[in-house]
Amino acid sequence: MKKMLIIIIVLAVILVGMIIQKNRTINKNTVNVQEVEQIEEYISKIYMWKEVTQEALPLFENVNEANELWIWEVIKKNLDAYEISYKEIEEKGKEILGEKFERQFSKEGNQSFFYDETNDKYLATETSLDEMEDTFLLNNIEKTKDGYIVEIIEYLEDYANENKVIVKNLQEEEIGQVNITNDNKTKIQELVKNNRSRFDKKRVCLKNENNHLIVQKVEKIQE
Repeated sequence: MKKMLIIIIVLAVILVGMIIQKNRTINKNTVNVQEVEQIEEYISKIYMWKEVTQEALPLFENVNEANELWIWEVIKKNLDAYEISYKEIEEKGKEILGEKFERQFSKEGNQSFFYDETNDKYLATETSLDEMEDTFLLNNIEKTKDGYIVEIIEYLEDYANENKVIVKNLQEEEIGQVNITNDNKTKIQELVKNNRSRFDKKRVCLKNENNHLIVQKVEKIQE
């Protein structure tokens, strides 16, 4: 009888241990609301404009190999001031794109920054945009050891019509229309989700570095 009781206790301990371990694994891989908001906010910082950089978010294996114009437009978009020093440009690059960001900025300036020789400062150039807003939808988030793997759906919101938003894919094919209201964002996202097979999708690999997110790699998802 005692042996049977001991066996039952041992089995119960093993079972409880398995349940605790399973819950730990589930909790470890669960992405909470705050994390989702942080991910969306960061990707918004690096998501540019198709008409300016050819792709709002280009593909790359390493951020130092990414489209050059996209890189400098990312830095420009996230500036607090539009008159900046060379050192501040480099610092902003590492802040947004990580400590391993090593692309060299032209001392003479470029398409994104005009060099003011008199003041030895760089002035952010004006960006001309069309009436279509390049945007994305978080489709799936997988938590990793040091960051996240995020799947996004890319689409365009065309505001040429005053009363309606025309939702298009990146090939500028019309997918649907949504009346402009207070909740049109929700309706647009529902439209995109219901037609997800008609939109481009990308996988964005993010890493937690110094308590904030940085992008490591962007891949195209093939259906």
